[in-house]
Amino acid sequence: MATQKRAFAAVVQAVLIGLLLLSMVLIGQRMSLQIYQIGLLLLVASTLSQIAFGNIPPHSNFGKSMRMYVTFMAVTAAIFVISIFVAPLLVSLGR
Repeated sequence: MATQKRAFAAVVQAVLIGLLLLSMVLIGQRMSLQIYQIGLLLLVASTLSQIAFGNIPPHSNFGKSMRMYVTFMAVTAAIFVISIFVAPLLVSLGR
């Protein structure tokens, strides 16, 4: 019986879901503040990566996945940077 190889994007999406669950467990524990902080960083990193990989077709190979990942992360970073600069302007308009 031959095993079918899974596409790179599908594997990464499954790993990211596992990391999201692990980060929730780390955040939920009450033993160590350092473990909580690691869980919080893991949650942020895996969430941002999941935003990008969630938009990549699961059948994509490594090359196509990486090109799309870099593009999506650049767009996400641009939105964050624009938000940081626009927020003070919007606050001043509301005063």
